[in-house]
Amino acid sequence: MDISGKKAVVFGGTSGIGLAASKQLVDLGATVIAISRDPSKAGDLPAGISTEACDVRDADAVSNLLKKLAPFDILVSAATGGSRAIGEFASMDLDGYKSSFDKLWGYSTVVRHGIEHLPDHGAIVLVSGSPARRCGPGQIALSSVGGAVEAFSRALAKEIAPKRINVMSPGLIDTPMVPLQGEERDAHYKRLTGNNLIARPGSADECAQGIIFLIQNDFVTGTTLDVDGGILLS
Repeated sequence: MDISGKKAVVFGGTSGIGLAASKQLVDLGATVIAISRDPSKAGDLPAGISTEACDVRDADAVSNLLKKLAPFDILVSAATGGSRAIGEFASMDLDGYKSSFDKLWGYSTVVRHGIEHLPDHGAIVLVSGSPARRCGPGQIALSSVGGAVEAFSRALAKEIAPKRINVMSPGLIDTPMVPLQGEERDAHYKRLTGNNLIARPGSADECAQGIIFLIQNDFVTGTTLDVDGGILLS
């Protein structure tokens, strides 16, 4: 796909990986609508990116917004949907475990109401995470949801062809979701990535490059692309 002149809708597009993808899409000539629950948190955005407010957990709001924005060529969702439970399953609050799946329900809502507005050459990209296939201690909720996202993409690719859907799976990424600062932040990432083949956290821009690849390459669908510093092999 030649991204220049295309229209892209990016849920979760005002922070972290979604914001990085929005900026790279604009750099490649796309017009981008970045969507989140509170777009004002994004601050000043480059020309070519407009914003909309929407909660992916509200199916009617998602449907109405996508109808308003249609047609579009590219649909990306990096929206987490809500809180994510961390900890061992035996002691986990099951309501917290269930709420972790808001990410999957949000993705499925976005895709369900988005595919009808995509042309045959359209591309969808979702975001999972390395715990889907390499689950660390206390990551069972992240692993379950990420695995479901990847299975969803593979199954749906058969139904919507020639439209394409893929998943970008990040490893540990340095994003604003981690509130630590300074030396404490550096020590946190060093501890968590010390055994990786690439012993540092990834950046939102590196993950966005993976999303761009999945959009541009017309011969890729139903695939999960790992941008994880080799964490699956560590």
